[in-house]
Amino acid sequence: QVQLVESGGGLVQAGGSLRLSCAASGRTSSIYRMGWFRQAPGKEREFVAAINYRGVTTFYAGSVKGRFTISRDTAKNSVYLQMASLKPEDTAIYYCAANLQDVPGKYDYWGQGTQVTVSS
Repeated sequence: QVQLVESGGGLVQAGGSLRLSCAASGRTSSIYRMGWFRQAPGKEREFVAAINYRGVTTFYAGSVKGRFTISRDTAKNSVYLQMASLKPEDTAIYYCAANLQDVPGKYDYWGQGTQVTVSS
């Protein structure tokens, strides 16, 4: 089992920045990749970014590429999402997720989410 806890959400003005954190615990040695997803009201959950937990390969959705940066600190069992140039359409609940195998899109564990609200 892997437990994930997100933090760092909040209210920010358009153009501002925010940094989300995700702390992992439990069988962290089994994690292959970690990702960030988001779900806006009335919309489906969508992929934001991912990073191979013990490598440097990163993946981004087109809508956030160049504005968001995903990073990880395996010593702290944590993954971060640095968000810059935020837009009102970035408003959503952001979820951290972990998968244990190199299977794109298949995430085994999810956090509870943290709210990000971007005001115009």
